[in-house]
Amino acid sequence: MEYVYAAMVLHSAGKKVDGTGLSSVLKAAGAEVDDARVKALVAALEGVNIDEATKIAALPVAAPAGAPAAPKAEEKKEEKKVEEKKEEEALAGLSALFG
Repeated sequence: MEYVYAAMVLHSAGKKVDGTGLSSVLKAAGAEVDDARVKALVAALEGVNIDEATKIAALPVAAPAGAPAAPKAEEKKEEKKVEEKKEEEALAGLSALFG
């Protein structure tokens, strides 16, 4: 992940995202540099508009956050029903013991 962060630092500073720059940022941060990973990231980012990519990536993260709230409420209702049913069965079993 630090490799991506280094690329973002270079980009936000207005510098070209290349192997030399990435290696320099990583070394300055105290990270060990794997040249193969640097080359792979540079190759993957070639031709990518980083500004557009960050805008697109930021949108889906915020949208689904509110969606799962509804199923949780439903799950709680179902759990209550199951618990109530178990309690009724337990009470029925106890009443059978005492006639």
